[in-house]
Amino acid sequence: MYKPIKACLFDLDGVLVDTAKYHFIAWKRLAESLGIEFTEHDNEQLKGVSRVESLEYILRKGKVQLSQAEKIDLMDTKNTWYLELVATMHPDDLLPNVWKFLSELKSNGVKIGLGSSSKNAQIILDKTNITPFFDTVVDGRHVTFSKPHPEVFVKGAAQLNVQPHETIVFEDAASGIEAALAGGFYTIGLGDANILRAAHLVIPSLQHLNYTQLLTLPFLENSNSKA
Repeated sequence: MYKPIKACLFDLDGVLVDTAKYHFIAWKRLAESLGIEFTEHDNEQLKGVSRVESLEYILRKGKVQLSQAEKIDLMDTKNTWYLELVATMHPDDLLPNVWKFLSELKSNGVKIGLGSSSKNAQIILDKTNITPFFDTVVDGRHVTFSKPHPEVFVKGAAQLNVQPHETIVFEDAASGIEAALAGGFYTIGLGDANILRAAHLVIPSLQHLNYTQLLTLPFLENSNSKA
């Protein structure tokens, strides 16, 4: 017998859309303006991390010390550059199968929520025309703690009026998987199984999942569950 799933909570970047490339361009531009090298490896370290912590990572790498006011100015500058890139987004920027999968969830009565560290999540949902799918959106504007703290997912579940054990979280970052597990949620990692090995299941992307499969995932069997 399989446990019923009442809701799905999604991270945004790398799960529904690929905005990592835009973050990389903006952070790299900012780092280089400070004389700090910024590589794709560095960008990977910022997955699921808040804007403040991302800047602190770069400053630590470059051994640069700045005032709080200077840090705020830099974060605003980075965000301006990022939003200029995001403004060009459209529905074709959704990752493969996202629209179909969200449609299947919606038509089968599964509640859908967003749990993202991004403060620009709503803009991206609007640009890609998927806002109507979401019953709640919890992003960086609504939380005090960043992942791996579970706050973003706990708030999402509360707003959907579901329990963590009735909910699957979809994440592409280790910090996001850690956050979801800390909150007592089921987890599906999207990406590298070596990085996301703590998840209940790891698949390459949502392209490899449909609603029917979601009902009979091995970790939802009452006799074989981690959550």
